Amino acid sequence: MARRIESLMLDGPAGKLEALLEEPHDRPPSEVCVLCHPHPLFGGTMHNKVVYRMARGLRERGSIVLRFNFRGVSRSEGKHAEGIGEIEDARAAVAWLRARYPDLPYALAGFSFGARVILQLGCALVDAARLIAVGFPPQGAETAFLASCHIPKFFLTSTHDQYAPRDQVETLYAQMAGPKQLIWIDATDHFFEGSLDRLEETVRELG
Repeated sequence: MARRIESLMLDGPAGKLEALLEEPHDRPPSEVCVLCHPHPLFGGTMHNKVVYRMARGLRERGSIVLRFNFRGVSRSEGKHAEGIGEIEDARAAVAWLRARYPDLPYALAGFSFGARVILQLGCALVDAARLIAVGFPPQGAETAFLASCHIPKFFLTSTHDQYAPRDQVETLYAQMAGPKQLIWIDATDHFFEGSLDRLEETVRELG
């Protein structure tokens, strides 16, 4: 059976945000999840291959997934706002999704720059069910808030991520509040080359 997919233009703080809403096709939904893409200034979009695989893994575990393009990307209006505006874009996406499905818990997931966005937003909102950060690049990121963020956090990282050296990730992880889980996926680079199937499977099986 084909996936259920809906193209949308959401109201965002800097104009319309281009989005895709995908529902599970074989089971009742267990949660809703906003999924954020990598850095807009380096070609990141909601169609990124890692984001696509994350979305599929989430759907297969019963999540309704909302992917969207940050401001200034493709058909989304506005222009890049150094991460601050992108957090507000994600906040608007969360509000829209929660209003549409008020009876379901919500989660946040993101890849690379998107992982930075969802961690900052999710820890500020405080009532998310879980946060899924894939390929989180720690260098230069604001991370102090993670020491007091008690939302369940899942970090999925490539063993050869050029933007997330293992020692930096493990040092940061040790300083974070729980609940938390760090999962290393054997891959050749930041984009999980050669291991996208494993990434998707891991996302699908997360608790």
